Amino acid sequence: MTTNPSIAALTSRALIAVSGEDWRSFLQGLLTQDVETLAPGEARFGALLNPQGRLLFDLFVIGRDAGVWIDVETTHRETLIARLTMYRLRAKAQITADDTPVFAAFGADPGVGWIADPRLDALGWRGYGVRATPNVDEAAYDAHRLTLGVPGPSDWGVEKTYPIEANFDLLHGIDFKKGCFIGQETTSRMKRRGQIKSRMLPIRFEGPAPASGSELLNGERRAGEVLSGIEGQAIALVRLDRVAEGDLTADGLSVRTERPDWIGAAGDPPAAV
Repeated sequence: MTTNPSIAALTSRALIAVSGEDWRSFLQGLLTQDVETLAPGEARFGALLNPQGRLLFDLFVIGRDAGVWIDVETTHRETLIARLTMYRLRAKAQITADDTPVFAAFGADPGVGWIADPRLDALGWRGYGVRATPNVDEAAYDAHRLTLGVPGPSDWGVEKTYPIEANFDLLHGIDFKKGCFIGQETTSRMKRRGQIKSRMLPIRFEGPAPASGSELLNGERRAGEVLSGIEGQAIALVRLDRVAEGDLTADGLSVRTERPDWIGAAGDPPAAV
């Protein structure tokens, strides 16, 4: 039996086209991801950080024959265009909004023209400039992502979260060998020291999700904060040293954390120093 892929139109995402003689060197000095070696038809996950190393914009960079598409939240597209324009200075780079739709496919290979999601194989594929007929809504795709324990933009907000706390290092969103980028010093120091105190982990419970912002408690001690969620599952930013043992609750619900294989030992509490 042939399984058809689930295809969703990601209306929450929009594209920016970057081209011109200097597009590679221009973006290379800004983003957490390496674009110097990006090939046409390849996608890489990354971010633009503020100088203090906190997340401004999550993004995908998609290689094209003469430049790239940047896949960013629709509500942030104009802000990111303005930020990139500010950084451009004398670089020969063109930065424009592009209305090509963004799709996601999961559950089965959608075929030619789709690009594997660079974060995690199980997430599926992303489609740019493909002919696609959606058969599920974006909420179904978000539920698929949450089931895998992968956080999204609603979990990290703007200038609140360090990318390692949001697992960008585990989801291939940071190239630590590429050289300088905005916020690199803080990001590299956190990784080098290996003392990550907080990470986003999936949590499971019975019933509706606790409200975003609800405290995650280990007894009477704060152990984290609930972020986005749906029935039975959510993402939480947790204090790793406070969720290893003990009963966890949020809004009176009994809660348990999970550590998917892709998180592995990174979800363990830091060693004592």
